[in-house]
Amino acid sequence: MPPSSYTTPCRTDLSAPIRILLVDDHVLFREGVRAVLSTQEDMQVVGEADDGAGAIAEYARLRPDIVLMDLQMAEIQGLEAISAIRESDPDARIIVLTTYSGDSRAIKALRAGAVGYLLKASLRKQLLDAVRSVHLGGKHLDASVATSIAMHVLDDPLIEREIEVLSLASKGNSNRQVASRLRLSEETVKGHMKSIFSKLDAADRTHAVTIAIKRGLIEI
Repeated sequence: MPPSSYTTPCRTDLSAPIRILLVDDHVLFREGVRAVLSTQEDMQVVGEADDGAGAIAEYARLRPDIVLMDLQMAEIQGLEAISAIRESDPDARIIVLTTYSGDSRAIKALRAGAVGYLLKASLRKQLLDAVRSVHLGGKHLDASVATSIAMHVLDDPLIEREIEVLSLASKGNSNRQVASRLRLSEETVKGHMKSIFSKLDAADRTHAVTIAIKRGLIEI
């Protein structure tokens, strides 16, 4: 976590700018977002962190109005940090900034307590509106992510064991190797794969893995 020289103005001062904590493990990205926010009279970056642990500590110290949070970081990742911050302050307003457009990741973030979900590719168009909207008590979801969620909302979800099987398959393991690792019979693994193909509307295991990665069902 980088050293901080930020001040801590009173949150109850309604004339004060929106106080923002910026969390991302890429320094250049943080600098870019901070530069954009600094052009707005009603916004102020009051703190930064480069991982989830830093985010939790800086939130407790600063109590910002808005947290802009990446998901993929070292050690404690974004989802864990979101959950921890919301547990300490149920009124915390957290917006996810991520490169991942998959509906599964977005749903996990929203369930963890995020109230906004933005793709880094669309920040120029949406960031400022999202910060203001969330600060006023609203929610903000990237349109493409919302569409993806809507497309799959009625899908039969993969169960935990199917996700484990597909995750191992994505690493090049055969059905026999997957069975050995999970202490299952090879026939059971084949049954899980058949169910996975059906639920994801996939032609084969490569297709299933590709779909699952895109949707954020498994990590690579």
